[in-house]
Amino acid sequence: MSSRKAKSNNLIDAECLSQVQRILRERFCHQSPHGSLFGVQVQYKHVVELLKRTAIHGESNSVLIIGPRGSGKTMLINHALKEVMEVEEVSENILQVHLNGLLQINDKIALKEITRQLNLENVVEDKVFGSFAENLSFLLEALKKGDRTSSCPVIFVLDEFDLFAHHKNQTLLYNLFDISQSAQTPVAVIGLTCRLDILELLEKRVKSRFSHRQIHLMNSFGFPQYIKIFKEQLSLPAEFSNKIFAEKWNHQVQCLSEDGSVREVLQKHFNASKSLRSLHMLLMLALNRVTSSHPFITAADLMEANQLCSMDSKANIVHGLSVLEICLIIAMKHLNDVYEEEPFNFQMVYNEFQKFVQRKAHSVYNFEKPVVMKAFEHLQQLELIRPLERTSVNAQREYQLMKLLLDNTQIMNALQKYPNCPTDVRQWATSSLSWL
Repeated sequence: MSSRKAKSNNLIDAECLSQVQRILRERFCHQSPHGSLFGVQVQYKHVVELLKRTAIHGESNSVLIIGPRGSGKTMLINHALKEVMEVEEVSENILQVHLNGLLQINDKIALKEITRQLNLENVVEDKVFGSFAENLSFLLEALKKGDRTSSCPVIFVLDEFDLFAHHKNQTLLYNLFDISQSAQTPVAVIGLTCRLDILELLEKRVKSRFSHRQIHLMNSFGFPQYIKIFKEQLSLPAEFSNKIFAEKWNHQVQCLSEDGSVREVLQKHFNASKSLRSLHMLLMLALNRVTSSHPFITAADLMEANQLCSMDSKANIVHGLSVLEICLIIAMKHLNDVYEEEPFNFQMVYNEFQKFVQRKAHSVYNFEKPVVMKAFEHLQQLELIRPLERTSVNAQREYQLMKLLLDNTQIMNALQKYPNCPTDVRQWATSSLSWL
């Protein structure tokens, strides 16, 4: 009887844990409009007011939301749109167009996407049109026919706005801003970007039609607020099916937030980046360690997740290199020290390696030049070094200028952890007079 009970408890735990994983992963991975906003309440009110003026009063607007990556620009606009769409007179009377500069790489693709999202597909009264000019003239005609009272307001959200500024002649931006400045269809153009110099990228004719309204998002909350966010992000909602498990989980989260070692990890994370995206990454890695035999996140899980987050990927690549490739990297390090970060070529690195081999012939095997060249090319494939200029067909590979993408600290740290590194090689790395 007791074994059957234990089995059913395990089953409940497994079901609870899969539910917990699903809820929290959804929270960490998707910018859900149902979550909470942190530290951007003033900007949020500003955006909601602007959207309501367009949606309810038919007033055209344009605005740029500027902030570093992970500061919550997309989350802010999603929350604002959700609130505006809850107003009854707005929800059935507003159109939304979402564009992304990474996807809509030119105006032609952007226009096709706009016509698709506005349901103005390429067939109008049995007339099929497909050229850029026809698409543009049709779309503009459709938008310009309207007026402030009778037309359906359109909200354009342009993510990665700075990439649209690189489109030829900035035709799309010019026309959107032109409509937002005239008494035609009510239009709100909202650009999201992480570039502070965005206005410098706009042409004069585009800039003159932009309202110059900017909203800056800088994560202005302090560490106590960061701890509060940590608790909110990990806590289970009140409507969770298993109330007893939810209570235990939330109590464990509360204990974690008061734990000294956890606070130390969060302080390091907070000092490096206030971005909620990096906090979500930390919590996601900790959540991955939760199993039915280990049902709650512990301080040790968070410390291990922090180590994974702060791991240097390039230093990890160095751990897997051969001794010859390590020697070439040390030769490059010495060339950088001597010539003060000036670029080098293969021949210079090879000569430096030969000097070392001649001094330490008993401990290091002298490889043939083609073998050394192959190792050098492997370092380039791993992106530990890169050419300064594009390789031309006729250029000799030995004399192509290169730059090392590792700094001295990364090299020395990697050598400390390198398995079975010859003592002479390690000493050569620490010596600063190897070139004499």
